[in-house]
Amino acid sequence: DAHAAGHHGDSERRGWWDRLIGPGRPIDTEQFYVISPNLLGGCQGTTGPSSINPATGQRYGLEFPMFSVRDLNTVHRRLLEKLEIKQLHAALGGSLGGMQALQWAIDFPLAMERCAVICASAELSAMNIAFSTVAREAIMRDPDFQGGRYHESGRGPNIGLAVARMMAHITYLSEESFAHKFGRARRIEGTEPGLGPDFEVEHYLHHQGASFLSRFDALTYLYLTRTMDYFTPFDEDEIDTKLRGNPTEFLAISFSSDWRFAAPHSERIVSELKARQLDASHTEIESPWGHDSFLLDVPEYHEALAQFLQRDAS
Repeated sequence: DAHAAGHHGDSERRGWWDRLIGPGRPIDTEQFYVISPNLLGGCQGTTGPSSINPATGQRYGLEFPMFSVRDLNTVHRRLLEKLEIKQLHAALGGSLGGMQALQWAIDFPLAMERCAVICASAELSAMNIAFSTVAREAIMRDPDFQGGRYHESGRGPNIGLAVARMMAHITYLSEESFAHKFGRARRIEGTEPGLGPDFEVEHYLHHQGASFLSRFDALTYLYLTRTMDYFTPFDEDEIDTKLRGNPTEFLAISFSSDWRFAAPHSERIVSELKARQLDASHTEIESPWGHDSFLLDVPEYHEALAQFLQRDAS
């Protein structure tokens, strides 16, 4: 959702980038204004597949058109036009947000001074696509998916969506972080073996799946994961023309234990940009927390991002 920092009604639930945004933090709100809008296709306000189609009076469902990362940016550019903002100091994001930042810098080279692409990729690997495929199948094979018309019955594909989220969480962490957090600890030591949740890691995954249901829509999950599958900005026919003379300063950040978007993904982005004589660099940060590292307190990461944003900032 759009609530990257602070809280929105619930003081216990801080924004997902609250560790990075705020006074004196890497994204210093005493120096920068921060814009964090919702996504096209989302389920937190901006039009998506669960929105009402004004032409029919019913929810779009699977009739909602497929969209690209570029389409996500088009909506955000219209917001900036409404706010009469012509240029950003920086566009930055992690994972899908990093893909958006990269696409934006490619399409509109004068729209920002710098671009930080964090834990992202310019082309999902077969393994990444495979993970998303299984997650989508879990949702669509849930009997309560009902061809995407589940809102009408009031019974959604909760089992499928929870399983999709559980599997995704496995990819967000590293083996080291799983071992550190859970090891082989059991909720109640000494109980008889059974098929229900027993190990602490199982309870964690069940909690992540269940808590996701109250704040996310299954159709949005399908569409956003598919959008990432098709993201290949450097394969476009006019990419050389678009990037020629681009003045944007690029920084790609990866984490040592992120096996979902490991360092080669960031290195490929920088290689493509440098091959076209652009200002691009890559920093790999040591962290045991996997893909989730971009959301956490990792001092070297915070310092690298702060330095990138502060350099020549007025």
